[in-house]
Amino acid sequence: MRLIVGISGATGVQIGYRLLEVLSQRGDIEVHLVVSEGAKDIFDRETDVTMQEVEALADVVWDNRNLAAAISSGSFVTDGMIVAPCSMKSLSAIANAYDDDLLVRAADVCAKERRKVVLVPREMPMNRAHLRNMLQACEDGYVIMPPVLTFYNGCETTADQVDHVVGKFLMQFGLTHDHFKPWEG
Repeated sequence: MRLIVGISGATGVQIGYRLLEVLSQRGDIEVHLVVSEGAKDIFDRETDVTMQEVEALADVVWDNRNLAAAISSGSFVTDGMIVAPCSMKSLSAIANAYDDDLLVRAADVCAKERRKVVLVPREMPMNRAHLRNMLQACEDGYVIMPPVLTFYNGCETTADQVDHVVGKFLMQFGLTHDHFKPWEG
C-alpha cells in the first residue's frame, strides 16, 4: 500500500505525527509526506518534535512548493491521502481545487483519480464558510473526519484520544490500529 500524508498548519499536528508513527511501525505501507510551511511553524510552537523526527517517519518527503513532485500526477498511483490536521486554509483550497501548493495538488489528484482522501479539519467554532467548504469537499468525494473526542471506549488521556481518531482514519483504508478500541455495543 502507498499513502500520502499531508500535515497542514492547524493546531493538532500531533495527530499527523502519531499517524506517521503508526504507519511507520507497520512496515507494509509506503508513506509519502508533504508538510506545509504553516505546519512546520505549528510543530515548533506546540511540540518538542523536530522536523527531522517527523520526516524520518516517512519513506519519501516532498517539499510543499514542488508542484512537479511525483505525487502531483495521477500517473503516480497511490491508495489515497490523509490530511491531518487540515487547516481551514487548506480545506478551502482543496474544496475549490486551488492547487497552489503540493499538499492541495496531491489531494486534488487523488480526488480526480477517485482515490480516497480523508480530511481532518481542526477548527472550533466553525463559521459558514468553513461549513460550506466542508460540504463542497464532501460532495466532491472527500471524507471529512474531524478529530472528535470519544468516551465510550474508556479514553483517559489525550494520547488515547489521538490513537482513537488515528484508528478511525486508518479504517477508511481497511487498516487497523492496535490502540483503537471500537464500539462493541
